Formats: sequence, structure tokens, C-alpha cells
Amino acid sequence: MTLNDPRKIYTHATNASSNETGAVLHVRYKGTSRDIALDILEVESGTADDEIKRAVAAFLDTSLDDLKLLVIERHENGNLTMRPPAVFG
Repeated sequence: MTLNDPRKIYTHATNASSNETGAVLHVRYKGTSRDIALDILEVESGTADDEIKRAVAAFLDTSLDDLKLLVIERHENGNLTMRPPAVFG
């Protein structure tokens, strides 16, 4: 099982073995959603958007340009959401 294996990511993100939850980044990208533990990405909730995008690009094995239009939302509980911009009207 590699570091990017979905089962390992989920277990690591939720700390299922210790019943504790760590902060996660919820990513919506190319029609899929996934949760990635911030410590896997080696970032924190206060890390600059550009640094988070670099870490996600490396993790997803994609270019930083593919993520440049995505927005990052910070939540009170320490979690983050990276998603396409909302379009209204």
C-alpha cells in the first residue's frame, strides 16, 4: 500500500486507530473529492494558499497550473476545503 492509497489516506486522516481526528484538506478536483490529512501534505491550516497548492500538486502528481484557479476555504475546526470557484448567475 503506497502513501497515496485511499485506505491509508483515510486511516491517516481520521487516525482511526486512536479515535482522534486530525485536520484534513477536502479537495474537489477533476470531478472527484478526497480528504487528505494536512500532516501528510506537511502543511498546517495557516499555511499560505500557494504552499498548500504546491503540496497538493505534488501529492496528486499534477501540475501547479492545474490547481491555480481553485480556492481554499479555512474552517473554524482547522480543516480546509480546496474547490473550484463558485459561479453564480
